[in-house]
Amino acid sequence: MRKTQLKIRKVHRYLGLAIGIQFIMWTVSGLYFSWTDLDEIHGDPYLNEQYQVPSFDSLFPTDRLGINIQSLELIAVGKSPYYWINKSLLINATDGKLQSEISKEQAVEVARERVVAGYKITEVSKITATDAHHEYRGRPLPAYAISFDHPQQLTAYVSAKNGSFQRIRHRSWRWFDFLWMSHTMDYQGRDDFNNWLLRAFSVFGLLTVLSGFLLWGVSSPSLRKLTKR
Repeated sequence: MRKTQLKIRKVHRYLGLAIGIQFIMWTVSGLYFSWTDLDEIHGDPYLNEQYQVPSFDSLFPTDRLGINIQSLELIAVGKSPYYWINKSLLINATDGKLQSEISKEQAVEVARERVVAGYKITEVSKITATDAHHEYRGRPLPAYAISFDHPQQLTAYVSAKNGSFQRIRHRSWRWFDFLWMSHTMDYQGRDDFNNWLLRAFSVFGLLTVLSGFLLWGVSSPSLRKLTKR
């Protein structure tokens, strides 16, 4: 019996050592998720709730554009109307001229309209590529990143192709993203709950708990007395 206890104790100890750090990360991330407001994580408090899409009149006739239109969307880039045609062509809706991309100044105008007023812009940069860990991953490129002077280190992203406001990111979101990655153990895309690393650690975690129960069972004086009876 003594040898059995030692073997179970050894297995339990090494299993705990192997997954202990991940258990801590699961616990810490779970606590963070339960104590945070998802609306805040999404950046809602930093967005201008009073923003309304402007209305336009006297637009350039689409039948004079000479384009085979499969999809058409009227969008506002700042105070100016644009046609977004076939999800690839940006055309000024007042004069019918094709525009390859919006300008840096237009991107700033869009960001100022959509973000709460009063924050000073500290930097504007254009990004053309992102990796799997970038906070703007999976969104339309190229895009303008507009950074604001704020304790939460706000950055707004505006698509350079059609001027649409995409996302706002901040420090709390970045912590959430990091902890979500450690929680799911998907260190590439963040959202794959079927990855083999997570499966393996889940099995190891179950074995650790079961070995703990087994260790208690074989070493409990009270249980031994009951079995002897």
